This record gives sequence, structure tokens and C-alpha cells, in this order.
Amino acid sequence: MLKTLESLGLKHLDAEVYVYLAQHDPQKARDIAEALETYKRQLYRSLKSLQRKGMVSASQERPARFSAVAFDKVLDQFSKANREEANRIEENREKILSVWRSMMTENSES
Repeated sequence: MLKTLESLGLKHLDAEVYVYLAQHDPQKARDIAEALETYKRQLYRSLKSLQRKGMVSASQERPARFSAVAFDKVLDQFSKANREEANRIEENREKILSVWRSMMTENSES
């Protein structure tokens, strides 16, 4: 599963954190760091990254407890983001090609 998540663009620690949270009840950062044998500073960076991607949520209590968003929703988010990126590329295809051709022409002339 780690390789699958990494193939979707996650860093190794992010993938580990997500899988750990998916397999456990909501956890405090201290407990996650202990279980994964990582520094809390690295863990907090990973948790923030996963939250930005919509893969992890945090409770409002202090200290916060973190939990994984259901994997089917995560896949839906990745799929939607990739479709939107593909659409942007397709919409700007001619402009991108024009810039590329211009750059290649300038390069071959010099």
C-alpha cells in the first residue's frame, strides 16, 4: 500500500502516516511519532501536508487527535485533481506548444 500511495505522489513518511492512521483509531501526534519512530517535527510537517491534501483530519480538542479520511474519498480527490490538471493542459495546449516552438526556434538560432 505504501508504494501505491507513493505512486500517487506522496512522500514515504506521508504514506506511512496515512496507512498508520487508517489502521488505528484517532491518534495524538505524540503517539503517532512514537509508533512510527519519527521526530515530532517531521510528523507535524507530514500531518499538515496530508491535511492540505484532504487525507487526514484533526479534532478540535487539544492536543488534537488525527484520523485518516476514507481511502475511497482520497482516491476520488486524486482522480478529480488529475482530471482538472489534464483539462487545464488540454485547454492551454496550443499556447503551451506555441511557447515551446518559440523557445526551440530561439535556441536553434543561437
